[in-house]
Amino acid sequence: MAAVEGCIAKMLTEWGETVQYALPIGDTQVAMNSCIGERICLEYLGLIECIYCGRKIKKSFNQGYCFPCARALARCDMCVVKPETCHYQKGTCREPEWGEQHCLIPHTVYLANSSGIKVGITRQVQQRTRWMDQGATQALPVLAVDTRLDAGNAEVALKRFVSDKTDWRKMLKGTPPLQDLRQVRDDLFGQSGDAVDGRRLPAEEILEINYPVLKFPDKVRAHNLDKSPILEGMLMGIKGQYWILDEVVINIRKYAGYRIRLTTA
Repeated sequence: MAAVEGCIAKMLTEWGETVQYALPIGDTQVAMNSCIGERICLEYLGLIECIYCGRKIKKSFNQGYCFPCARALARCDMCVVKPETCHYQKGTCREPEWGEQHCLIPHTVYLANSSGIKVGITRQVQQRTRWMDQGATQALPVLAVDTRLDAGNAEVALKRFVSDKTDWRKMLKGTPPLQDLRQVRDDLFGQSGDAVDGRRLPAEEILEINYPVLKFPDKVRAHNLDKSPILEGMLMGIKGQYWILDEVVINIRKYAGYRIRLTTA
């Protein structure tokens, strides 16, 4: 492949027997599955552009935004990380129209098996994308709710009994043992009692997700493009938003807006 240069965004995923990945670089989308098993070179060219306004910046915030956008946009507010703190109904949402489109719509509370069992939430329209992005190997929708705030409140009630975090280092060390997520769901509902509001989903099937990985690393060491702008090595696989090389891993989503040059041997 000839060298491709441009600002990158988080990888696009396509559902299939094995997850298919594409890396947006400028106006191009590079099919990354075909690069697995090849030597690649990723070079950061010292320029970052805000993924919202296009401003040239020296440092990005919230995975790709300039500081003014990070302060002004609802998608960068703390309630995105802690949905139980959604404040739309108080009239203080930074972007009410954005909130209506993204938060005041049906959400799913789910269980996933990535680095172990966790509870999480996502918009119903992007369930599979969410699970592929976080490297889950199993996922099970357990609750349907009307808004992001409702989903956040349900998650708070359930995370008293199960983690709501993914250990990315553990996730990248291999495929975790399969879990009976239906039994976990039933146990959680029994433990939480009436504290969880929403429509329970007893008929949902456990979804299993396979990632294009030739070999998982023995030790997980993250590469930092800000400190070491050139990354070279054999691409051994992709899981979540991470590339797994022969010696290091890199979180591509972290570098959204970075201008890079990508070449393969």
